[in-house]
Amino acid sequence: MTQTPPRSRAWPRLRVADWSETRDTLHMWTQIVGKVRLAHAPLVNHWWQVTFYVSARGLTTSSIPYGTGAFEIEFDFVDHRLHLRSSDGGTRHVPLAPKPVARFHHETMRALDELGIEAPIQDHPNEVEPAIPFTEDLRHASYDAQAAHLFWRQLLQADRVMGAFRARYLGKVSPVHFFWGAMDLACTRFSGRDAPTHPGGAPNCGDWVMVEGYSRELSSCGFWPGGGEEGAFYAYAYPEPDGFRSHPVEPAAAHYSPQNGQYLLPYEAVRTADDPDAALMAFLQTTYEAAAEGGGWDRPALETDPNRWNERR
Repeated sequence: MTQTPPRSRAWPRLRVADWSETRDTLHMWTQIVGKVRLAHAPLVNHWWQVTFYVSARGLTTSSIPYGTGAFEIEFDFVDHRLHLRSSDGGTRHVPLAPKPVARFHHETMRALDELGIEAPIQDHPNEVEPAIPFTEDLRHASYDAQAAHLFWRQLLQADRVMGAFRARYLGKVSPVHFFWGAMDLACTRFSGRDAPTHPGGAPNCGDWVMVEGYSRELSSCGFWPGGGEEGAFYAYAYPEPDGFRSHPVEPAAAHYSPQNGQYLLPYEAVRTADDPDAALMAFLQTTYEAAAEGGGWDRPALETDPNRWNERR
């Protein structure tokens, strides 16, 4: 039976500088697949219908409705294939290998067509500058399979701890999900109150998109493969309450970035900690408290013990 590694060794090392070209190519590939999901999934508040989820082999769209059936698409970072599966039993795959975005787009659309799935999507990416049309993008063409695998392993660990953090909340809270717009894994808690209209401003993305995403008062956390030598965990509040950026947070490596408008914790600080899980959980909890206490959230009504039924099992 395969043994899982100790938690201190489960967190892989992946320097951003060593895979930035692959990261940027993969970002465009995820945008193509994400827009396929966007074309068919009915709108859910905060755009939750378009996100991916960490799977046992990579990233999956989960089930996407189509006609009277469904299909799903999964980035497999173990065998390095894009799997496309439909509820009528049809399967196709696209190899994940060095190739331009334009070729990946062509192969993915052809695979969908062979499955009988129409997928009209917007031909350019969002939240990036410049936004090269997918069908013309020959610039992004790198794929380091080992780096992609390590990135998935980073996401696997982040997803696991963020999932445990999510379980502490009774109020409205998002799934732990991967947003392909900014290429980050995120989880968001809500106070239950409306938020002021978001000003927008994301590159190549309509302001109305951000208005929907930030329509309620929130505290959000996540992991992004940038912002540090090996990526960074982040946390922010919208709207940001008074005292948020001066609130004491843990661990010691965490800091508030005025430039980014959020707290940052370098991934490497978690990876090298004596207890990586505890270090990340402390960051998630204390930055949430900065938002909830500063914003006057009703914490007793919103928080819970995820182990509350253990004694009955």
